Amino acid sequence: MARTVVCSKFKRELPGLEKAPFAGDMGKKIYDSVSQEAWDQWNKDAQIKVLNEYRLNMGDPRDYKVLVDQMLRFLGLEEGEVAEVENSERGRRQ
Repeated sequence: MARTVVCSKFKRELPGLEKAPFAGDMGKKIYDSVSQEAWDQWNKDAQIKVLNEYRLNMGDPRDYKVLVDQMLRFLGLEEGEVAEVENSERGRRQ
């Protein structure tokens, strides 16, 4: 039987992660509070969209911090605005 968590993103009990995705306090926080479904949405989709949409360079500590902040917001672990991606109106001329 899979372990469950009350998911910080979906606000309901769902199957949790099998192991922490990172070492340290942040990994423990994600492991304790984020469902596998929410993590998969971030890890397999939203993360890539944020990286591409905002052209983040993971070699730049400021850009890395932006990505981590967006991850925590997306997962519902921190308050704040989640970066907008896939806006069909962005880039269109009026």
